[in-house]
Amino acid sequence: MLWSPMSEIPYIGRNPVYFLTLLVFVVFQVPTALSVNFGMLLAFRFLTGFFGSPVLATGGASVGDMYAPRKRAYGMAVWGIAAVCGPTMGPLIGGFAAQAEGWTWTIWELMWLSGFCLAFIFFFLPETSSQNILYRRTRRLRKLTGNPNLKCQPEIMAEHMTGKEILLMTMVRPFTLNFTEPMVFLLNLYIALIYGLLYIWFESFVIVFVEIHGFDLGQQGLAYLGIFVGALITIPPFFTYLYLVQEKQFNDRGEIQPEKRLPPAFVGAFCVPICLFWFGWSARADVHWIMPIIGSGFFSIAATLLFNSVLNYLADAYPDHVASVLAGNDVMRSAFGAGFPLFANAMYKDLGVAWASSTLAFLGIAFIPIPFVLYIYGERLRKNYSRHARKDI
Repeated sequence: MLWSPMSEIPYIGRNPVYFLTLLVFVVFQVPTALSVNFGMLLAFRFLTGFFGSPVLATGGASVGDMYAPRKRAYGMAVWGIAAVCGPTMGPLIGGFAAQAEGWTWTIWELMWLSGFCLAFIFFFLPETSSQNILYRRTRRLRKLTGNPNLKCQPEIMAEHMTGKEILLMTMVRPFTLNFTEPMVFLLNLYIALIYGLLYIWFESFVIVFVEIHGFDLGQQGLAYLGIFVGALITIPPFFTYLYLVQEKQFNDRGEIQPEKRLPPAFVGAFCVPICLFWFGWSARADVHWIMPIIGSGFFSIAATLLFNSVLNYLADAYPDHVASVLAGNDVMRSAFGAGFPLFANAMYKDLGVAWASSTLAFLGIAFIPIPFVLYIYGERLRKNYSRHARKDI
């Protein structure tokens, strides 16, 4: 909520936010791994989460900077795969590491991988914010020509921004957009639910694959590959749909009605309960372990289609506030992802895997109408009940 809107300030841009926060994230992995008590571990895990969040919150805005709306969905899909597959690859790599060297080894691995990403960003990632690029070019041109009156629009805007306005942009606007815009709130709530279901559902993997099927810690990580494979399988047909159907819906100005981004979410919405019912009722000792793994693949199909439809819809509906809108999405997503697992173990122990998963599936069914409602009434909501959404398409 803090870092991502800050990247919209012309004289800051995206890269300083990425680099500085990721640098702190990497450094704080050391005290996290060396924590001597649970309180210290929690404190540094909070700090690493705080400084590691801009990549998730601002990544979609950077993709929007680089691609025209007609091609943005392709870039967003590739970026979104990381958000879906990251939580599945972590247990795979970390499971074998923890089994061989102890749990702290997973923190060291995270530091090494993040350090590599930090170096890559520093040397190879160009600035993508058009306002920041124009601001820096004008500054260089002013220096070369010696003309102090040479200024660009982003620079003029930045000069007139007071400290209060900057504070409102970075701290207040994401909350305002998230809780006063009906489309933003409904879609962010839905994506947050999907993320929460993902993390509460992960808690059942220990019960299903360790307690029922006898997997060890490393083998348990392999069980997450169904989710990873499901995400990869989704991309080719999704790209085919984008090329054959969605690209043809753009007008001559290269614009599309935001609601036209939502049809893939119709399929994704139904895949959530399918996954949870399949997984829950096949998680038995008399059923081969591959069956719940196959069922888990439907979740990544759902997440991939829903994430891409929602993020592209928000980017098209709120082009002037992309980073702030996506920051709100990230906060709600992370809050649900952190909160849901707190009651996961008790729920699965009390209800059993089948009925606990079914309970989550019923929750997913309750949210199925959201993309359909916005597809039908979204244009009316944007034009009549929104202060910030685009109204000219």
